[in-house]
Amino acid sequence: MKERILIVDDYLMIRQVFEQAIASSEKYKLAGSLSSAALAVEFCEKNPVDLVLMDVLIPGGMSGLEAAKRIKQISPRTKICIVTSMPETAYISQAKEIGVESFWHKEIQEQPILEIIERTLAGESVYPDSRPTVQLGEADSGEFTERELSILRLLVSGLSNKEIADTLGLAEKTVKNNISVLLQKTGFRTRLELAVRARDIGLVIGE
Repeated sequence: MKERILIVDDYLMIRQVFEQAIASSEKYKLAGSLSSAALAVEFCEKNPVDLVLMDVLIPGGMSGLEAAKRIKQISPRTKICIVTSMPETAYISQAKEIGVESFWHKEIQEQPILEIIERTLAGESVYPDSRPTVQLGEADSGEFTERELSILRLLVSGLSNKEIADTLGLAEKTVKNNISVLLQKTGFRTRLELAVRARDIGLVIGE
């Protein structure tokens, strides 16, 4: 019997690419194709699904990761592959905590995602070895340390230096120095410009 795949993405074009990939394989059957994470939860409550292929950022009040957590509670045997075009590394750690089996950065190619689906259904947990790199001002995202990214993530959330320091257990001076380094690396003149651009390109999404 063919294994049932549920596709969840708010972009019609992405759904169509995934649908074509599923249709091209004799191993899989399209269980459904939805534009809402909430609808995905409802679908899994009422229908058997072997694997959910789901975006992270989906408009409508529930993220892909929130939906994944709900689906795992409803149907622990349903495997989940989160897909995203965002380089935000926090998504990977959150997905692992939830119990998401696999994580894939979007490419408009059929074969790679079919391989991920096959490996996931075979019992593997497939995660990327590295995150996609993006340009933030004058710097490549690979130039930032994990501490700098953690501070930047909270800066994007609108926290003050003191609030960032308290959240991360750092001295306020350390936070200030790290933000100064981020400004130097990127060439941005203000913390607001730095935060807005980092959010726009998906390097960090905020808490």
